[in-house]
Amino acid sequence: MPQNEHIELHNKRYGRRLDYEEKKRKKEGRLPHKMADKAKKLRGLKAKIYNKQRFSEKIQMKKTLRMHEEKRTKKRDPEKVPEGALPAYLLDRENQLRAKILSNSIKQKRKEKAGKWTVPLPKVRGIGDAEAFKVIKTGKRQKKAWKRMVTKVCYVGEGFTRKPPKFERFIRPMGLRFNKANVTHPELKASFYLPIIGVKKNPNSALYTNLGVITKGTVIEVNISELGLVTQGGKVVWGKYAQVTNNPENDGCINAVLLV
Repeated sequence: MPQNEHIELHNKRYGRRLDYEEKKRKKEGRLPHKMADKAKKLRGLKAKIYNKQRFSEKIQMKKTLRMHEEKRTKKRDPEKVPEGALPAYLLDRENQLRAKILSNSIKQKRKEKAGKWTVPLPKVRGIGDAEAFKVIKTGKRQKKAWKRMVTKVCYVGEGFTRKPPKFERFIRPMGLRFNKANVTHPELKASFYLPIIGVKKNPNSALYTNLGVITKGTVIEVNISELGLVTQGGKVVWGKYAQVTNNPENDGCINAVLLV
């Protein structure tokens, strides 16, 4: 194993600090101010090198922004010169280049993706860590309360086994683990009790998504092979996304709407 993968491995096994996302966001917010302070304090040759680097970065950023803003435009092609005289009404039609820019295709793809992600509940109430996690104090060192018990409904997967208590940071109780959900098909106007494949996105935080915490507004992936939906190519659709529309920890079941 390469020497530089220990940090990634540790993050996969034990997760990150509870305030990691907040600290990262604040650090990124402070970065422009730090760069400006550095530019003010530097003197001499170092200042010249640093300002030249910042200048080139700004130019590159402006070029990228301009490229994304520019749409399909018709431009004159100076290389192609037609032979012979042209009537006045044909002068504007010839010698044109269509500026097909990469950004247009990227924008189109983004629009298509955004169209697929029109969810039934676009806005949901945020859930803080204090509400989702209960502090657990165990063992000799009662002051170091580093364990958390999840108080919301979870999905953990079929081959899930708990870590040894010494290394387990997040405890997901058996009573709050769900494998199936009541999924409503909006076009068929019918509900089905389908198995969950995984948690795609919890809007509250990436930590909840990694832990498989299911709250109101979470997008989950469900197995719809029972419904017999077929693609245009004739293949059976196996997994599809659905959004949770209730509070599962209060109702004791997961109700979701299929994203068609």
